[in-house]
Amino acid sequence: MRILNPNYIYIDDDFRENIAVAFNSKIELIDSIERLKDRYPDAEVINCGKNSVLYPGFINTHVHLEFSANRTTLKYGSFMRWLNSVIDSRDKLLNSCDNAMMEKVCREMLSSGITSFGAISSFGTELEVCEKTPQKVIFFNELIGLNMAYIDALYNDFLVRVKASKEATKNGIIPAIAIHSPYSVHPVALKRALEIAKASDMSISAHFLESPQEREWLESGSGEFLEFFKKYFNTTQPMTTIDEFLSYFDNTPTHFTHMTQAKEKELKYISKKGHSIAHCPRSNRFLGCGRLDIDRVKDLDIPFSVATDGLSSNSSLNIFDELYSALMIHNSEDLIKLSKLLISSVTSQPAKIFNLNSGEIKEKKDADFAIVKLPDTPSSLNDIGLYTILHTKKVDSLFIGGERII
Repeated sequence: MRILNPNYIYIDDDFRENIAVAFNSKIELIDSIERLKDRYPDAEVINCGKNSVLYPGFINTHVHLEFSANRTTLKYGSFMRWLNSVIDSRDKLLNSCDNAMMEKVCREMLSSGITSFGAISSFGTELEVCEKTPQKVIFFNELIGLNMAYIDALYNDFLVRVKASKEATKNGIIPAIAIHSPYSVHPVALKRALEIAKASDMSISAHFLESPQEREWLESGSGEFLEFFKKYFNTTQPMTTIDEFLSYFDNTPTHFTHMTQAKEKELKYISKKGHSIAHCPRSNRFLGCGRLDIDRVKDLDIPFSVATDGLSSNSSLNIFDELYSALMIHNSEDLIKLSKLLISSVTSQPAKIFNLNSGEIKEKKDADFAIVKLPDTPSSLNDIGLYTILHTKKVDSLFIGGERII
């Protein structure tokens, strides 16, 4: 048994002081340091240091590890400019991204307190890395494929990857399924994949309404996507509509990623059907996609997470960088309330969305902890979330399942 003794603790989505935590692989008891010492006289006491804040480990729900080799290859500024550069450079980037590189970015995520993440896997190449990394990994096997001539081959490859991820559960992998997008997956294959997810109780993710070009294509079959699909897929018609795509997920709660181009109708539907959203503010800015309407998301009580996306559309996988960016782009929000909401979006909210036994400092939850040190004594408990986002780049200590990683 060990006892963590911080100055401040994030508990029940708020900040308190003079509370300590006794734990082994799970949280055993939360009380004052004096009472915990009396209860566990032989426990090791870990004093977290001056101005320390104890958080549950952070959760990054949406990461693409396979493109971690990108730095200055892909082109930003607009979605189509980026997408065409992905097509041109995909093989080069994939071949440059070996296990050592993916292990490095997993370690970088650890340094910013990420104890669990969702890996969106198009090819399955990062499975070995995800098995070895200390973090818990929700492994989203991504389905992509539009051309009916290749659907069976692509779907069979998808099934092989799903099977491999299921066999890796003994190494901490949580198998899951990702649908790439409404414009890149044939409805026949999509429906099959959702049946598998439902039968195996697997989580589902899907890119949706990310760019203005996607919305225009799905609504009218026009715009910049028209030339793209003519060139690469020899088609001039979208395979589905916005409403049709949403309806496929009616019985399978889904974590829709981006949603920057969602209108009131879609947001209300998502709320009604119990779906959730992954918000990736820097990726959306880099690709010229706009920003999530966080006001309506809050008003409609839609659960959401803040996630980094991958290095194909971001400059780091540091969750503090992402939280800071979210704080800046939603500039009409009350700063203190928004900071608290953002902290919950990388702790309790994603844990609830994906049914993880973490994300909260609560008895019987997994002992996943991130400890940060503020540069000075906070003037108000209510402002600690804001101070954390403003002044933190790396955690001081990190525990996963009770084991100290940093």
